[in-house]
Amino acid sequence: MSKTVTVGISDLNIVKSPDILVTYALGSCVGICLYDPMLKLAGLSHIMLPSSRLAPDLNQPMKFADTAIPMLIKRMEAMGGRPVRFKAKIAGGAQMFAAMSNASLANIGTRNVQAVKEALNRLRIPIIAEDTGKNYGRTLYFTAEDGMMRIKSVNKGEWIW
Repeated sequence: MSKTVTVGISDLNIVKSPDILVTYALGSCVGICLYDPMLKLAGLSHIMLPSSRLAPDLNQPMKFADTAIPMLIKRMEAMGGRPVRFKAKIAGGAQMFAAMSNASLANIGTRNVQAVKEALNRLRIPIIAEDTGKNYGRTLYFTAEDGMMRIKSVNKGEWIW
């Protein structure tokens, strides 16, 4: 029997098959799913900001793409995962604040997606599925059994990657 593990904002977690990870409220935030198909090991990080340099006085590494992704990888390695087998799927990064006059806040979703892609590229982890951008929030489910990413959106429905 599988259990569903919730990953909060600025949080991350790892599960093995048959469990499922879920994160809610992906607006401008990005959900990063990492999967090791050999072990059926799934990791999910819900990042809020692109770089820890934006708030160097905060000790919240799970909040930022540049610190959360390496942390997720280390936790997966501690459970036997091998980065050479990891595949990534990402979702979120919406433009939720388009009406705001503050340009840096208005494009934070785009900056988050860019930072996630750069971090994964540096670590040589391929992104095999992506559902980013647009102007709506998402809920993301990630299944350790098969590495499936399921997205739900209130006004847009549900789809699978």
